[in-house]
Parts: sequence; C-alpha cells; structure tokens
Amino acid sequence: MTPAPLAARLDIPSGPLFFPVTAYGPDGSVDLDTCRTHVRRGVEAGAAAVFACCGTGEFHALTPEEFEACVRAAVEAADGRVPVVAGTGYGTALAVRYARLAEAAGADGLLAMPPYLVVAGQEGLLRHYREVAAATALPVIVYQRDNAVFTPETVVALARTDGIIGLKDGLGDLDLTQRVISAVRTEVPGGFLYFNGLPTAEQTQLAYRALGVTLYSSAVFCFAPEIALAFHQALRTGDDATVDKLLDGFYRPFVELRAQGRGYAVALVKAGVRLRGLDVGEVRPPLHEPPGDHLKRLAEVIERGYALLEEAK
Repeated sequence: MTPAPLAARLDIPSGPLFFPVTAYGPDGSVDLDTCRTHVRRGVEAGAAAVFACCGTGEFHALTPEEFEACVRAAVEAADGRVPVVAGTGYGTALAVRYARLAEAAGADGLLAMPPYLVVAGQEGLLRHYREVAAATALPVIVYQRDNAVFTPETVVALARTDGIIGLKDGLGDLDLTQRVISAVRTEVPGGFLYFNGLPTAEQTQLAYRALGVTLYSSAVFCFAPEIALAFHQALRTGDDATVDKLLDGFYRPFVELRAQGRGYAVALVKAGVRLRGLDVGEVRPPLHEPPGDHLKRLAEVIERGYALLEEAK
C-alpha cells in the first residue's frame, strides 16, 4: 500500500514529532548504529514522525556524506512506520544539494532551515525556498526563525508554491503567526500546515493551540518520551490538570536550566539522552557540553518529571 502524502500523515499526529540527536562515537565520528537505535526506540515509544538531522540533530555540524548516511539510517530505523523528514539549509546551492541527498536516502520530506549568514529580503527568501522546493519531489516545510522571517504575503506565496506544505515557526511572534494563518486561510484555502518550532515547544504550546496550531516539535521526546507523550495526550484530550502539573514541575524547570547556556537547546537534550542510558556522545563544536552542576540539575529535573507521572497513576 502506498503511504498517504506527508501532509496527511502529519495533519493529526498520534504522538509528538521526534527530533532525534545525532550520535557520535568516542573518536567523534558519526555512530550510525546508535543513531538507528535512538530512532527505533523513539518510533516504538510512539513518535508520530522523525525529523532527522535538523536543529536538534546538529545539521550544522554534519558533512554532506555524514548527513546522507544519517538520514538513510533514520529511514531504515523508522522502517516505514512513520514519515522521516530531513533537514536542509545553508545557501541555495547547498540547500538543493542536501535536499537531493535526503531524497536519495529515502526521506519523506524536508525541513528547510534559514539560509546561512545573510539577511535577505522577502523576494530573495521566496526565490530561495522555491528553488529548494523545485529541486526534488519531496514536500517542504519552511522553518521561520532568525534571519528567515516572513510577512503574511510571503507565506501566502509560499503556500501557493508546488511542494511547500507548511510553516514551522521558531520566532514566537503570535501576532504575526495569527496574521499569517488568517492571510493563508483567506487566500489559499486548504491544508497548509503550521508547527510550533520554538525550543522546548511544550512550554508555549497552549498559546499556539489557541491559534489553531496543534503540531509542535518535541526535543524532550529524545530523552523522556513518556513525559512528552503524557503531555501530548493531555493537550489532545483537554486534561488541563496534567498539562499544568507537567509545565510547573518539569517543563518550566527544564527551560530555566536550558537558559543557563548558549546552545543548550541541543547540548542539554543530548546530555539527557546520555543520562537516560544511551551513549550518543558529545555535541560537536562550536556547541559545548554542560558543566557538572548543570548535569546534576538536569538529572533532578528528569527524575522529578517521571515522579509526576507516577503520581498521576
């Protein structure tokens, strides 16, 4: 049976969207076996999709050859049970190259991250993403953050572009998000997708849900899938008491710790995976590892999160 198109598979997720870390061995090289184990465990735990080699997966630190191998490993581990979306980025030529590598590796879609370094105007950004979308048959989700921020008019143009199926918001401007949703709904009615892509998106998902955005990335799922699943289920069923309990006792302390170091949106997550028993190695430069006192606090936060789940039984 041919799988449904990516947009349909993502539209009403059965679980969190899983953004796995990329595992490295003791010598710093990519550890593909551990990558497969990490992805396989996530899928078996209830992930609705795998977003491989994206921000949490240190896309910025991977060579093209490593990227293709890692995406292929994720596809193998997912084994068709859930879609695999791969990152792409940098300038247009490299973004096109990574997109084609992802297609060759068997990915089901692309998450197009901001162009490297330059601050471009709306016309240039639109041309960039249209060229990426035209480069392969893979559907594209555009990631808004940093130097890639779009007006509602530009998002309408993106939504009209063949191959572009959604917008992931990592900016956090809810007024802009509401205007974007309204403009696209008015001008391009249909199934354009929206994602909350802020770091530790659970912390802001109540606000995004009020705008009708139900899809969100979950880096926490990497190291505490049971907590991420419980939160996702509570949101979906309107169990506000569980949502509040997890926000107050787990997510807020985690976010406050994440704010203690630059790059912790990745480094702290990777440390969490190691603390939970899977040796995925350290982050690559220019990111750095959390110091011992932060690792101790992280362990305490994770322990408290699981204690809250036990209390709820």
